[in-house]
Amino acid sequence: MRRENMRIVATYDQNQALKPLDEADIIAVIDDEKREVEQYENPAKGVSKEAAISVILDLGAEALVVKRQFLCPGSYMMSQGAIKYIPTEYNTLKEVLENLEKLKKNAVDELDEEMYAEAYPEE
Repeated sequence: MRRENMRIVATYDQNQALKPLDEADIIAVIDDEKREVEQYENPAKGVSKEAAISVILDLGAEALVVKRQFLCPGSYMMSQGAIKYIPTEYNTLKEVLENLEKLKKNAVDELDEEMYAEAYPEE
């Protein structure tokens, strides 16, 4: 059975290192069937994760590659039910692209709270 095509979003900097939504220079939509990457300048860089998730949803994303604290409670609530999440330990776009099939299998509808909870400085 052939897996359907998925529009997967990754957020990263100029060096293609994965970054949280509000720190990324680029929002990329990966078309896994065509193996193409559409890159968009992140208009929400330095603004908010909520603003970035709004852009991501407008791009027709079906899944979002996330690491710990890439999202915040607000952006998670805005996107929940609209897209799947793909937790990863990878650090670069290259690693994501090389392991796309494996990552797609790990797509989930919900994240553990620790993935999107706000970071508090250690006392």
